[in-house]
Amino acid sequence: MIELRPFDKLGGADHGWLKAKHHFSFGSYYDPANMGHGSLRVWNDDEIAPNTGFPAHPHANMEIITYVREGAITHQDSLGNQGRTEAGDVQVMSAGSGIRHAEYNLEPGKTRIFQIWIEPTQQGGQPCWGAKPFPKGDRSGSFVTLASGFASDADALPIRADARVLGTALKTGESVEYTLGRDRKGYLVAAVGRVTVNGVEAHARDGVAIADEATVKVTALEDSELVLVDAT
Repeated sequence: MIELRPFDKLGGADHGWLKAKHHFSFGSYYDPANMGHGSLRVWNDDEIAPNTGFPAHPHANMEIITYVREGAITHQDSLGNQGRTEAGDVQVMSAGSGIRHAEYNLEPGKTRIFQIWIEPTQQGGQPCWGAKPFPKGDRSGSFVTLASGFASDADALPIRADARVLGTALKTGESVEYTLGRDRKGYLVAAVGRVTVNGVEAHARDGVAIADEATVKVTALEDSELVLVDAT
């Protein structure tokens, strides 16, 4: 099953400094029929104005992945971690038993991110944070695992979830396949571009919810940059 969720039909909020679209219920946008897709709980499409951001606030028992689409995000947390993650790169935070963090756009222009939350396989544990560059050239024509809860994905950022976050960049006419399995769920969003997913056309920032599909085939109708979550 492939379910298209058009960008212009998503929930959202405009806070002035933050323009957000919510693929699932979040904040003031609440739809009891749209609380997530399996263990994927949040996919926010955020645009953050220059020299603004999210002040320090707490989280617990959630795996939080930030994919930077444009600009950069600067992170600080209660463990003393600090870091700046640029466009195309990824940061992850395992909230564990509890952590406070702040995320700011200290750049001269807008920063655009995908913020992805996945439910962990276990509650509690020591919180942690990490970030890593993933050059887009390395993702050309194939899916690269960006964050993973599987030990075999040694080059990915670790998360404490039965899930993977993957990225790819496709040129017009290129295709890529991913073996999902009928017992798992996928959620795919094109950061830029236009694609078909098992024959269903999706535009930039549309959500594509995937279930009961053994294999996912993505074909680029124009140059595209994609993020896929594979979860239970």
